[in-house]
Amino acid sequence: MAGLEGAFLCLGNPLLDVSAVVDEAFLEKYEIKLANQILAEEKHLPMYAELAELPNVEYIPGGAGQNTTRVCQWMLQVQHACSYMGCIGDDEFGRKMTEVANKEGVNVRYQVDSTTPTGTCATCIVSSERSLVANLAAANNFKVDHLMLPENLELLHKARVVYCTGFFITVSPASIDTVAKHCAEHDKIYAMNLSAPFIVQVPPFKKVLMDAMPYIDFLFGNEIEAAALAASEGWDGLPLEQVALKLSRMPKANGCRPRVVVFTQGCDPTLVAVNGRVQRYPVMIIAKEQLVDTNGAGDAFVGGFMSQLVCGKDTAECVRAGNYAANTIIQRSGCTFPPKPEFVWN
Repeated sequence: MAGLEGAFLCLGNPLLDVSAVVDEAFLEKYEIKLANQILAEEKHLPMYAELAELPNVEYIPGGAGQNTTRVCQWMLQVQHACSYMGCIGDDEFGRKMTEVANKEGVNVRYQVDSTTPTGTCATCIVSSERSLVANLAAANNFKVDHLMLPENLELLHKARVVYCTGFFITVSPASIDTVAKHCAEHDKIYAMNLSAPFIVQVPPFKKVLMDAMPYIDFLFGNEIEAAALAASEGWDGLPLEQVALKLSRMPKANGCRPRVVVFTQGCDPTLVAVNGRVQRYPVMIIAKEQLVDTNGAGDAFVGGFMSQLVCGKDTAECVRAGNYAANTIIQRSGCTFPPKPEFVWN
């Protein structure tokens, strides 16, 4: 495991998850749906105070990219193997996130905005399913200038794998363009996640994704996001295997490696499309009573996957690690994990 310091870099939207079990009436009141992720509108803002009043509320450092980074760091168990950039506020929530990340060994390089509070994400849980409503606040204010600071550029230059969430598209397209082109020019791996249906349903956001597509070596998404992307391309009714293949065949800027498209499908097999073929990888099945919370499962899968990718392992090992990490996280509340993984390295 030597030489892994700085191997993985993620840019994303750091949010403090405000997580609580709610009822269907709460979902109806705020017009939100399970198994969905949206950005908060004015009508959603009172929900954060309402969640804070619930006896079962928990505060967990989150944001999809930060979850992935924390899980990757946990899997690798090498101090500062993983680095993370995003924007937080100069407040207690921001300080709490910094403290937890440092304790877990992640090298965080937050941009601090003293005029805006740290972003929050309402995680509304009903029977282990969840609805996410993100109030980006300071996370929305990340600037490419922060990435271009010499000490932060050093992290980019050191990284073997760079990852941006689809959610980050709404914040800093210039940063995505910068890191994507850097990876292509220096034969590094650049990865992105579809993250949510709205990313491909809102034309300006989809344009950023498609502009980045030639530089994407690994593209992640779940079955709902994949179907939304297919619909946006006019591929309605096309099986997910074919959607994955079509995306894997889109033009690439760096011809040194083929694009790998990875679609998770909950308890159904994970699809991996590359080189004109689709492989199906079964997930680890657990008893229903062991399932605590699916929040962060997709983020954890990518974190586990990345822990093997930075070590040069093949796709089968990457998926095996991704499944292990996701399986661990869904048996706990929020994106949390035990002190050390029990994953057996091959």
